[in-house]
Amino acid sequence: MAVREVLVYPDRLLKQVAAPAQTEEIEAVGRDLLDTMGSLGHCVGLAAPQLGELVRVVCVDVSEHPKAETSNGRLILANPRILEAGGSEVGREGCLSIPDLTANVRRATRIVVEHAGGTVESGGFEARCIQHELDHLDGILFLDRVESLVDDVFRRRTYASEEEPAGASSPAGGDVEPGRENASPADRIG
Repeated sequence: MAVREVLVYPDRLLKQVAAPAQTEEIEAVGRDLLDTMGSLGHCVGLAAPQLGELVRVVCVDVSEHPKAETSNGRLILANPRILEAGGSEVGREGCLSIPDLTANVRRATRIVVEHAGGTVESGGFEARCIQHELDHLDGILFLDRVESLVDDVFRRRTYASEEEPAGASSPAGGDVEPGRENASPADRIG
């Protein structure tokens, strides 16, 4: 098991464009992404640049997340690119590489992604997560996608290590209501 440290902004590698992944890199980097995600317990996606690997590999698994109405299970996408995108919705996002903030980000609600292993169609929360992770491959962070830094960015108060008491509930399945300055561990994408 190769659990790796997740880079935190302003690490310069997070703003770099990743190179196409070679066959031998896909398995090794994919395994490290899965191991690191698994060690965090609350993470639904991670991109190779977040581990300091500037190759085009991401991992997404929303199958256990309450906001995921549909899921393709555990996805390792090498050299992915969006072929089709439709719909549009604003939703709250967080990121392991920007741990102190969340923000409202507009994303497509349905996508088709081509990758080294074929194509995958995704919708809803999973589509949001995939788009978030694919942005990392181009050096784009979720804060780069907000419409207003004043109105759409929020300071995070609750962290994964501060679990809510039994029976407590957070709004919208873990996401934050607009204007509130806290977030649950469930809204960290990657």
